[in-house]
Amino acid sequence: MQIHSQSESDPSPNEHTEQGLQRVLNRLVRTTHRNALIQQTTDQLRESLQVDRVVLYYFYWQWHGQVTFESLINNKFSILGSIGEDDCFNDHYAALYLAGRVRAIADIESEPIQPCHRDFLRSIQVRANLVAPILIPRGLWGLLVAHQCQEPRSWSPLDIELIQTAAITLATDSNIRES
Repeated sequence: MQIHSQSESDPSPNEHTEQGLQRVLNRLVRTTHRNALIQQTTDQLRESLQVDRVVLYYFYWQWHGQVTFESLINNKFSILGSIGEDDCFNDHYAALYLAGRVRAIADIESEPIQPCHRDFLRSIQVRANLVAPILIPRGLWGLLVAHQCQEPRSWSPLDIELIQTAAITLATDSNIRES
């Protein structure tokens, strides 16, 4: 009978546990930093644009997603967790945002948009919106969206630049790129 000592290259059960815990801790830290950046970005953007609401719509699977962050002027405008209309956002619209499209709608009532899109925007109290894609190397990660809920709004070139810069800031963060 031979007794083999554990090789130094073979981690012990305690080392496996420690490595697993370290991976969990690292992921938690990355998620916390990512969430803080997104909340800070949506808050600053809402204040800079002076709008009723700024949201992050995150795509969790093939153009299906939900509002995962929001910054509000008033809690009555909350749409946190909203999933949108499945049939409205399709490959055609995804391709436009994948190409970097920024969409500014001054008034949903006079803009030539799909009826399902108009109905959806009405259902979440939107009168004007500004949308910028968050593009990471894997593709379209999400949309950063500013909403004016109470009245139409003409979006200025500076407004468009602000939302584009915020979307790029999010897209270039390593914690978002890796999520």
